[in-house]
Amino acid sequence: MAAHGIRVGTIAPGIVDTPMMAAFSDQVRDSLAATVPSPHRPAMAEEFAQLALAVIAHDYLNGEVIRMDGALRMAPR
Repeated sequence: MAAHGIRVGTIAPGIVDTPMMAAFSDQVRDSLAATVPSPHRPAMAEEFAQLALAVIAHDYLNGEVIRMDGALRMAPR
């Protein structure tokens, strides 16, 4: 796509506090937040939007996957 002037960037989010998460019990939400190394909370939708805008604004960034997961690494099953 670069040959056509098209940049590609991907954000790989971890646990994000969304309306879907609101359906979970406080116990489940707290348990999920505790798995995030730093900070010990889910990401906020605004943080995802902020990162998306930064990726768009950065015209030298291309062909990247950016993890937005608070260093969370899910264990294999």
